[in-house]
Amino acid sequence: MDDGALRTALGARVRAARSARGLSLGVLAERAGIGKGSLSEIENGSRNPTLSTLYALADTLAVPLSRLLAEHPGAELAGPGITVRLLETTTDDHGTVEVYALALVPGAVHVSPGHGPGVVEHLLVTRGTVRAGRSGHEADLGTGEATQWPADGEHTYAAVAGEPAAAVLVIRTPPTP
Repeated sequence: MDDGALRTALGARVRAARSARGLSLGVLAERAGIGKGSLSEIENGSRNPTLSTLYALADTLAVPLSRLLAEHPGAELAGPGITVRLLETTTDDHGTVEVYALALVPGAVHVSPGHGPGVVEHLLVTRGTVRAGRSGHEADLGTGEATQWPADGEHTYAAVAGEPAAAVLVIRTPPTP
């Protein structure tokens, strides 16, 4: 799936989730903290949303990020200091599991908002040194080290030691009631 097709699929997924929840464009934009025009462009597939914008939409719509990415392995998003690539997603009676490859740029801190209740993130560093976890409770991890945290509150990711870093992130989201 090329970038244009992914943008179109992503826009359709956002629109469908918004409609299913009975939200107007303006209400979703306000709740997610983004501009109404930006949301319209995303839904129409004419705008590349940032990672932060997509997380804001996913969290407001109470859906995993991978659902908005049309569950397309290889879909890539970037934000300041971070690039994420969806590797795999599965959904069953136990919830959704998303697997992402992260690339982190030294000197930048990516701040992620809280996801929903019961969401847990697991991080395995595959290269470099990463500081990650709930804001105020981050851990420094070297290659081969792992951690996990409840992701219902703000959390951060950063490459430290002046070198790029890479990690695998697994996000577990409980089933929607």
